[in-house]
Amino acid sequence: MAVRPFHFFVSFRHHHNHRLLSPFPATSSLFPSLLRQFSSKTPSLSLTRQKHKSPSSLPPPSPSSPYLHRPSATLSETLAQKIGKSIRRPGAPSKARVYTDINVIRPKEYWDYESLTVQWGEQDDYEVVRKVGRGKYSEVFEGIHTTNNDKCIIKILKPVKKKKALDYCHSQGIMHRDVKPHNVMIDHEQRKLRLIDWGLAEFYHPGKEYNVRVASRYFKGPELLVDLQDYDYSLDLWSLGCMFAGMIFRKEPFFYGHDNHDQLVKIAKILGTDELNSYLNKYRLELDPHLAALVGRHSRKPWSKFISAENQHLAVPEAVDFVDKLLRYDHQERPTAKEAMAHPYFYPVRNAESSRTRTH
Repeated sequence: MAVRPFHFFVSFRHHHNHRLLSPFPATSSLFPSLLRQFSSKTPSLSLTRQKHKSPSSLPPPSPSSPYLHRPSATLSETLAQKIGKSIRRPGAPSKARVYTDINVIRPKEYWDYESLTVQWGEQDDYEVVRKVGRGKYSEVFEGIHTTNNDKCIIKILKPVKKKKALDYCHSQGIMHRDVKPHNVMIDHEQRKLRLIDWGLAEFYHPGKEYNVRVASRYFKGPELLVDLQDYDYSLDLWSLGCMFAGMIFRKEPFFYGHDNHDQLVKIAKILGTDELNSYLNKYRLELDPHLAALVGRHSRKPWSKFISAENQHLAVPEAVDFVDKLLRYDHQERPTAKEAMAHPYFYPVRNAESSRTRTH
């Protein structure tokens, strides 16, 4: 049976005011907006997309980057070819610390998108102008309304064997699962930030095992890299931490692995293998022996190692502490989005917002 592609039309009358999040400089006033979208009952959703860049097309690290020299294509690649999935022993389930049962108490039709009936609109009034970009499941075009000449974005979802279409996905109980700079847009004039591209988003159910092949490599949480499938919203907070670390330390991406296995190696070289082993033991996970050999043994590096004359104005103590709390192996030790917004790093933002409220 033929499957009709989905088309989404979104006006971008003011689209020229939006820009992708630039990793430098770090602006503390914008991050609460992003965190608010994680913790809010009705986080904002935008269907506009920017052209995706594959990891291979991203700019190379600077010559001073410790990630410039990759492992030789001998031992590491030989081991990588033999690596299997991690083994999960029973007895150590993981559940989200917040919004755990939000979808359990709601009717099935709220989260059961497999049974969703899409209400189709009229497509004849729109014409495609040019291709803007593409993702794993869709292609994005600039379009125009033939009657009033309004510009719009046309998103065409590619037909797949098991079509998953969401009528909406910007409400409580949803994991984004692809937080990265490419998916953050800023209206600099209005000082507003939007988290976009919800194509990998998923409803959270406690105890459910999810696909670990989500998120972009440089922003994948350790839970994905060690095959822990009952992850939760805290995955998004790790990705946020990777973004923030890249901003304040001026190292983008902060963890620069050339594949998923090497990504875990890069994380272990900074956060240490003792902490990694504690995480694995807590959730009764056993790495494939080849992956364990590839990871090796490493001591934890202090964050001060990444502070230099060029970034010390950004890597202030409060910012470093914020990174430290987000980049934790154990996803249950990371702050929730609401807790992250309450971090001292954002005190100036909250004070400024309070002042504006009092003056209006």
